[in-house]
Amino acid sequence: MKPFSKETYIERRNELKRRVGSGLLLFLGNGEAAMNYADNTYHFRQDSSFHYFFGSDWAGLAAVIDIDENREIIFGNELTIDDIVWMGYQPTLHEKCELVGIRETRPLAELDTVVKAALAKHQTVHFLPPYRGEHQVWLWELLGILPAEQASKASVGMIKAIVDMRNHKTPEEIEHIEAAVDVSVDMHLAAYRTVRPGMTEAQIAAEVERACLSQDCYKAFPTIATVKGQTLHQHRFMNTLEDGQIFLLDAGAEDPMHYAGDLSSSMPVGDRFTDQQAMIYNLHLKTFKAAVDTLAPGVPFRQAHINAAITLCEGMKEIGLMKGDPVEAAHTGAYAMFFPCGLGHMMGLDVHDMENLGEQYVGYPEGVEKSKQFGFKSLRLARPLEPGFVFTVEPGIYFIPELIDKWRAEHQFTDFICYDRLEAWKGFSGLRNELDYLITADGARVLGHKQKPMTIEEVYAARG
Repeated sequence: MKPFSKETYIERRNELKRRVGSGLLLFLGNGEAAMNYADNTYHFRQDSSFHYFFGSDWAGLAAVIDIDENREIIFGNELTIDDIVWMGYQPTLHEKCELVGIRETRPLAELDTVVKAALAKHQTVHFLPPYRGEHQVWLWELLGILPAEQASKASVGMIKAIVDMRNHKTPEEIEHIEAAVDVSVDMHLAAYRTVRPGMTEAQIAAEVERACLSQDCYKAFPTIATVKGQTLHQHRFMNTLEDGQIFLLDAGAEDPMHYAGDLSSSMPVGDRFTDQQAMIYNLHLKTFKAAVDTLAPGVPFRQAHINAAITLCEGMKEIGLMKGDPVEAAHTGAYAMFFPCGLGHMMGLDVHDMENLGEQYVGYPEGVEKSKQFGFKSLRLARPLEPGFVFTVEPGIYFIPELIDKWRAEHQFTDFICYDRLEAWKGFSGLRNELDYLITADGARVLGHKQKPMTIEEVYAARG
């Protein structure tokens, strides 16, 4: 798939200038990050906002957009012969920047001079909240703002402008996201084919990541491959699979342009789900359908979350694990005993798109604060949906022994939760499924050209 044309990046920068209006926009690209000594680095990943506006996937760069003087500069250093010996030949900095429509380049050391000159003439310097320690130090050196104060002093106007631009995906972006989703489906199909009693979680994860790397993609986030699904983010591969367990996979690919896919799957370790597991799995599919049926332009994503929670409470009442009014149980937060996470999140250049800029700006409308209540506080996306939004839908059902014990001891939601009956379910673990969606002009559609198994029949067929 071809990279974007330089006109795409020129248009993005012009639109950002129009939205912010004045001042100097400062962008810090990512550098190499050492694992345990300087020359042994983690996989390089460019800052997503830097990549969105400047398209340069190289370490050690920074950039400014001077709105007042209509100048755009990328700062970086040319490779030395020592660099070339170890890294190979690369285009010059000027050649790299020409590809994205930037003509002015300077050595990295001159960034300080340009920023200090802007401050001297009382020009506003806009910057984004840093998420890396080296950027905190860099901003301290450039602007004299202590690291502890940087997040609160970041440019809200710049953040809001970037969030609104990146939240609305263009057709060429959607093409890349769908390619990443397709590879993500292949990753999950590899797990369906491989999961068997006696295999280890590490062996499954290896097959999943092979399906990603073999297609020139990198994983979009650390893979979750576990039979301990009650732990929502279990990144360690410690267990051997046993018949009768549920295996949970949460994995996704990032394409070479850094657009992400994010999928979850749950499957039996043996040939079939037990009757109890099938009952919960089918209830989960009902909650998934309730959420998806809600998706449409103008509808708050919070409503999709609530509808999934209501359906969950209805099902748990039928099973005998909940009581009372399911609608009230959902709105008061009792549902979070079984579904403590949010329904989904924005997705794009970041698998949790732009959450480094602030969930409040990305996922919530102006004037609406995030809840601090358990369950609702994990809802990353609540705002009314708009055409071009790309996000995940990922309800889950979890039986977390520590949470059951805590809430029972605290007498929480005793009008809704049947603790005596719930005790026998502590060993169930948990399950979830996840797909990625795009809001269109008149509804929503699932992204990708390949189908991930969802129904029990599809799960069994995928296992071969």
